[in-house]
Amino acid sequence: MKTYCLVLLSALVITGNLSCSKRTNDSCSPKTPQSEQAQILAFASANGITATAHASGLYYQIINPGSGVTPTVSSKVYVKYTGKLTDGTVFDSQTDSSKTGWILGNLITGWQLGLPLIQKGGSIKLILPSSLAYGCLIAGSIPVNSILYFEIELVDVQ
Repeated sequence: MKTYCLVLLSALVITGNLSCSKRTNDSCSPKTPQSEQAQILAFASANGITATAHASGLYYQIINPGSGVTPTVSSKVYVKYTGKLTDGTVFDSQTDSSKTGWILGNLITGWQLGLPLIQKGGSIKLILPSSLAYGCLIAGSIPVNSILYFEIELVDVQ
């Protein structure tokens, strides 16, 4: 009976993980950062963000550079953040950094490029072209090819 319950539980966990996985929208055509630049700059201007362009196409504003450890893709990062669409809709946020603790290399490319611009204790605003976020992937309530805006505080780096 124990074995049967364990197999059943494992099957439910695997099925649950598959249903939460990101899928590609087959009818979507990926956008380039250049094609979204005007929209990103308009968003920054409308929201009082003094954005600096990164070679990748992301825009950022360092609010506090922090001090100490700078994260790498292999670092575990603990963050507080809010993620919004350019229309102001909040699609995700976390105010308890103990619920994060993610390997930076497992996160979206925009975070992998943006978080190393600050150090532990720092905070940054990121405006990500869709190609550095989810692009044509279906990710929860985020529409495909969405430019994303994040306010991130890097609480700890391990």
